[in-house]
Amino acid sequence: MSVAPHPRVSLDAMLRDLEDLVACESFSADLAAVARSAGVVAEQGARLLGAGPETIVVDGVTHLRWTFGTPRVLVLGHHDTVWPIGTLRDIPWSVTGGIARGPGVFDMKAGLVQAFHALASLPSPEGVCLLVTGDEEVGSTSSRALVEEAARGCAATFVLEAGADGGALKTARKGTSNYDVVVHGKAAHAGLEPGKGANAAIELAHQILAVEGIAALADAEDLGGAGGRGTAGTAVPEAPGAGGVIAPGMGTTVTPTVVSAGTTVNTVPALARVSVDVRAPSLAAQERVDALMRALSPRLAGTRLEILGGPNRPPMEESSSVGLLALARRIAAGLGLGHLAATAVGGASDGNFTAGVGCPTLDGLGAVGGGAHARDEHVIVAEMPGRTALLAGLVEAVLTGTAAR
Repeated sequence: MSVAPHPRVSLDAMLRDLEDLVACESFSADLAAVARSAGVVAEQGARLLGAGPETIVVDGVTHLRWTFGTPRVLVLGHHDTVWPIGTLRDIPWSVTGGIARGPGVFDMKAGLVQAFHALASLPSPEGVCLLVTGDEEVGSTSSRALVEEAARGCAATFVLEAGADGGALKTARKGTSNYDVVVHGKAAHAGLEPGKGANAAIELAHQILAVEGIAALADAEDLGGAGGRGTAGTAVPEAPGAGGVIAPGMGTTVTPTVVSAGTTVNTVPALARVSVDVRAPSLAAQERVDALMRALSPRLAGTRLEILGGPNRPPMEESSSVGLLALARRIAAGLGLGHLAATAVGGASDGNFTAGVGCPTLDGLGAVGGGAHARDEHVIVAEMPGRTALLAGLVEAVLTGTAAR
């Protein structure tokens, strides 16, 4: 259910602003495009908030930060997208049948528009930090320190990533780790004297099978020794503290992805490598995976292993969002939005960093729609005013000290 916008919020104005952001493509890997996008975002924010941002360039990536007084609330978003420059020709901006489309419209330019209009509708943004980063889609390498620094002094972080299915808020996210398992062997002629070599490709096959079993070991302690990948039962994703039972899809995953080995068809491979993507629902599970990955050992004589990488984002555990979810539901009821669904998701966001430094965090407050990173990316326009009003209510409740009532 959607509601009428705040008296100071115009849906038509929001759509014009959204069109401006979508029209300025911002592929994460194109730093010049990200800088141009930052200019458009800065201009829009300055117009709506009455003040320009601090522009922060780290390793060539452009980030924006608005700070009003001493921040107690962090509003967090990003303006980079996964879409290469030129996508706008194939997927142009459009609004048809109440659906807005265009590259980045759902993830997460509509969220930025909602954030600007929500803050503009408040009597004052005093006490708010609004941080808009430029590299979230590629791991937040240059912005992580900015995000963590901003969150440490705040009572709450509200993340404008798009909502889950049906607009559900995101109350937990898995932590992410990335590894490369590198096998060093010994080359030899594959026809004349293969026995003089140490085949890195065969050793890598052993290691891939070993890696594949790590997830069950990492989950075993959480499941009371039952092992398996979330097979202990089912839990309602929106029910905080579900007795340690891992909901389907929310157990630890350890996934071998990119594999390479060898140089020529007649040479015993001297080098092989596999990349490993890890998603863990708790810090304990993430740490167990790390220990297990680093404990891998070679099976074949003459080979040795090198384990590169490690944790990237800590988990956003459900405990960080419990209080804010209850507050959001009270505010939503008062706005006539109906019951707010909530869920845990496997993907990570910058909300993982804010929760990781101990700041209460509620994610998924952005657009309602679907198709993130896909050609059918879209936003349900009628939901934008309600989400904007919800964010404004959340920020105001924390700033005025009414959040605990």
